[in-house]
Amino acid sequence: MLPIIVFVMVVSGLVLRRLSEEERIQLLHKSVDALRAAAATARHAATHRPSGCEEFYAALRNRTRFTLLTPAIVIAFVAIHILMRWYGGDLDDRLLVEWGASVGPLTTNAQWLRLVTAMFVHRGWLHLLADTAGLVMAGALIERVAGRGAFVLVFLAAGVLGGLWQLAAGPVSVSAGAAGAIFGLYGLLAAAVIWGLAQRSPLTIPTAVLKRVWPGTIVFLVYHLSTEGLASESMQAGTLVGLLGGLILAARVSTARPPVGRVCAATVASFAILVTFAVPLRGIADVPAELSRVIDVEERTAARYDADIKRFRTGRMSAVELAAVAEAIGSEVHHMRTSIAALRNIPAEHAAQLEAATHYLYLREDSWRLRTEALRQGKMQTLQKASVREFEAMRAFETVVQSRPRS
Repeated sequence: MLPIIVFVMVVSGLVLRRLSEEERIQLLHKSVDALRAAAATARHAATHRPSGCEEFYAALRNRTRFTLLTPAIVIAFVAIHILMRWYGGDLDDRLLVEWGASVGPLTTNAQWLRLVTAMFVHRGWLHLLADTAGLVMAGALIERVAGRGAFVLVFLAAGVLGGLWQLAAGPVSVSAGAAGAIFGLYGLLAAAVIWGLAQRSPLTIPTAVLKRVWPGTIVFLVYHLSTEGLASESMQAGTLVGLLGGLILAARVSTARPPVGRVCAATVASFAILVTFAVPLRGIADVPAELSRVIDVEERTAARYDADIKRFRTGRMSAVELAAVAEAIGSEVHHMRTSIAALRNIPAEHAAQLEAATHYLYLREDSWRLRTEALRQGKMQTLQKASVREFEAMRAFETVVQSRPRS
């Protein structure tokens, strides 16, 4: 979708260049008029109740008098985004993660709540607008038809499963937004429509009412199709959960809300399914953090040894004492290498960087071993070998620093 949008923009630019200034002004006025007309149409669709649907709205009012969850979620979307902008500064991946976005190395290491908080964090005003537009009308309708219990269950289950699906596809990618949850509500709405057609009642959703949902749906779909592509993880997971869950929860929805027992049973089943999906993903290695530790160990131990070298050269430390320092540093490097080797569930994107760090640690540990032997035995040849090994290790260390992924 994105290449198509770029192509359209380029072609439009070329067309504008061929127009005269007067023609451009006329085109601008026509475009503004068209936007005003579209906005008026959308506003009318959102506020005007279609004729012939009085029986449906009366039954809807008896079922659920007003919406509560949909406006609360929208308010949370907007409030969190404003706070992020106000206190956070630049809206980048770092800020998104600080405010609760999901990323594999954090989420799968005892921070599973990020799968929920990520739904309320958005990448920008356009992202926020798209999710809000997609939620408002469809969410308000399905909340009143299917009930708040079914609404909450599908919203959370679809959003969390969408987040897990995205983790599996891109363990180190930052995930934010409620696309999966909103696709889940569309699936629930589709299930309610299907059951309504099979079991006709005053609460069978009329086509004219469904048409009111389309303006927001189009905005939502266009944004996510252009940024995520067709059949994204959030679309697949959300729609699947919403449709399958909806077919269970929304059975006989035309005559009564889903009973509490059915909602509770579906909640337990959903939790079990989510845990089943989450278990294989747990413990994704936080390679950026590990490489930061490697760099910290090198810088700290090198500074410590340089200080002790000065003491040795001024006669305030013996060769044996300096050897003990080198041995301790070598032991710390060994423990770091052992820790790195024990990492599991390493993202493919970070495998090369981790391999570079392992190679550096092997060389560095060997250089400290040789230096310890040289100091204790007083062998200049061994000290020269240690210096050569250290030079090789420092070249490998430069590779680690330059290739370190940013967390």
